[in-house]
Amino acid sequence: MSLDTYRRKRRFDVTPEPSGEKKPARKGGPALIFVVQKHRATQLHYDFRLEWNGVLLSWAVPKGPSLDPSVKRLATQVEDHPIDYAPFEGVIPEGEYGGGTVMVWDKGTWEPETDDPGAALAKGELKFTLHGKKLKGSWVLVRTRGFGKNPTHPSWLLIKHRDDCASTEDVTANEPYSVTTHRLLADIARDDGGDVAKAASGDPTPRKAAR
Repeated sequence: MSLDTYRRKRRFDVTPEPSGEKKPARKGGPALIFVVQKHRATQLHYDFRLEWNGVLLSWAVPKGPSLDPSVKRLATQVEDHPIDYAPFEGVIPEGEYGGGTVMVWDKGTWEPETDDPGAALAKGELKFTLHGKKLKGSWVLVRTRGFGKNPTHPSWLLIKHRDDCASTEDVTANEPYSVTTHRLLADIARDDGGDVAKAASGDPTPRKAAR
């Protein structure tokens, strides 16, 4: 796995995103981390990232994760990201790749539900358990067939398994705040010099954003 594509798309003298050149110190032992970053770029989406083999495997989920097992969320695989991208929250300058506001929407650790996650990923079906602030329990990523045949951006489906953590709750609407700073996208943009109006379009209405 390589970060060449990630680095090639970014100008690190302009964007505050980490280059990934320095290997971050691992904290908390061997547990694998995951993060979901809510990203108001050209379109609003949620970046779902799983640590594996020294990088963050990454998928863009336009509608965000769903706790409802009957709902299948499209997840387009994108370039691997460095591990030290996980805590990144702030504003990517307009005109740069991914320009817009980024929030750490959820974070935690994950466990593969297989002895060989690499083989499962290659096969196109990875089952795993999340231990996050908002996302918990058993999930699966399934690579699709018949559409999204771009080899560099294959299409997957992110699906919640039926367990005690499943719910019909709209978690993206009911849990809109950053898990690290308790800010909305508009707050992050305002604090970090971004486009507040653009960021706010990714936030729920005030009625739905009650803490």
